[in-house]
Amino acid sequence: MGHPHLPTTEAAVTVIREIAQEFHLDMTVTDDIGADQTSRRTSAGAFAVLDPDGSLPHEAYVELGGSPAVTIQIFPEDDAKITVDGVEFMDVPRDAVPAFLRSVYGGLAYVKGRFFPPGCWLYVPVPGDETYREPVLRSTLSPWLSRSIRS
Repeated sequence: MGHPHLPTTEAAVTVIREIAQEFHLDMTVTDDIGADQTSRRTSAGAFAVLDPDGSLPHEAYVELGGSPAVTIQIFPEDDAKITVDGVEFMDVPRDAVPAFLRSVYGGLAYVKGRFFPPGCWLYVPVPGDETYREPVLRSTLSPWLSRSIRS
């Protein structure tokens, strides 16, 4: 099935906006455009102003209201960091962001934990037989994470 190709940060933000409307979420976007604004740049040289394709690097930080609290940081290098109620998912491919968000807001994401060794994990399944998972610190179990626990 695959993911829709999102060639630019703008394309990703547009799709996230559609998902926010679909799930009736408030959305705030902060754009950082230009080499001096983005938090990291590996594709261009240290003092380069433009990326190799001639465009300005563009990074966006998106906050979605509601429960769970979700932020998405979209980097110029085709990946994103998604934080779900304090649980950070690093290096999510930009093209996978829409499916990831649909999984979270569509009720497919879940928390699973074990007593030994102690620990909980937040699982976010996306189409194409892929699942992202990150550890949840018990001290950060929000009400949404607590409700999402499966035994």
